[in-house]
Amino acid sequence: MQPPGTCASTAAAQRRYAREPAAVTRQGGKSKARLVVYAALGGNLAIAATKLAAAAITGSSAMLSEGVHSLVDTANELLLLHGMSRAGKPADRTHPFGYGRELYFWAFIVALLVFALGAGVSIYEGVLHVRHPHPMERPLVNYIVLGASLVFEGVSWVIALREFRSNKGELGYFQAFRRSKDPTTFTVLFEDSAALIGLMIALVGIGAAQWFAMPRLDGVASIAIGVVLAVSSLLLARETKGLLIGESANPRVRDDILQIAGEDPAIRSANGVLTVHMGPDEVVAALSAEFHDALDTTQIEACINRIECAIKQRHPSVSILFVKPQTREVWNKRTADARDA
Repeated sequence: MQPPGTCASTAAAQRRYAREPAAVTRQGGKSKARLVVYAALGGNLAIAATKLAAAAITGSSAMLSEGVHSLVDTANELLLLHGMSRAGKPADRTHPFGYGRELYFWAFIVALLVFALGAGVSIYEGVLHVRHPHPMERPLVNYIVLGASLVFEGVSWVIALREFRSNKGELGYFQAFRRSKDPTTFTVLFEDSAALIGLMIALVGIGAAQWFAMPRLDGVASIAIGVVLAVSSLLLARETKGLLIGESANPRVRDDILQIAGEDPAIRSANGVLTVHMGPDEVVAALSAEFHDALDTTQIEACINRIECAIKQRHPSVSILFVKPQTREVWNKRTADARDA
């Protein structure tokens, strides 16, 4: 393995690496992700206060559930910002691969909060209102608040959707969600989508309760909002759990590493690559390669340096590369044993 910073052996190569557009994209991506979270934070904070005030005035169960939902979302955005800040800390002795997975941890906590607080409180409040219904007071306040909330949530949703679409490329939405390594954008997008669905349910439930003079329908709407939040939180928890315990990089990264190594004249065969994400923009890769027998230590070191330089120029997210010299037969046996274990 070559230490970071020795990839470019000449000043010209260092200048080429500094101009690499992908490196600029990484920094821009982090700024856009923060913008998405800040937009959601501002919107949810204002909406939560308005909904809770409306719930206190009208006595609506669905509106109270929506207020709790927005309050939980506000806390979630704060946790995501905290995770992004922690994930940006440089590597040290206790964490030699950095703190990138802090973001995954806090995203997982966000998913748990959506389930425990958002869904739990909504369902509990809905059941309570179904068992002990009481008519709403001044329902017009609910409609005004829900209409304004739809506008604010819609703006936040559009911002998150645009960022998600700019990163997904040609992948479908669900496939991009499954492959995404940055939980900030898809978490906010899921929260805002659940919020918009919840607002529509609250609007229908409150309207039906008033139209049919059946206050229980307001409680039913609250239970339905809780179910939407529960489904959303379970999907988020599933994806963030995978990131937290370690997911491989995009297959294109693996293929490019094998191609670059295989094209180097000092390599007899590039056997395989193992990758793992330590953060959204931090990948650790381990390459198995067989060198030509005639090479000495200096030539092997120069070869590894060339490979690392080329990989980092194509994929700056590959922060650390380990190279293990071994024959293809040994690699195939080790991987077969691992699959059979």
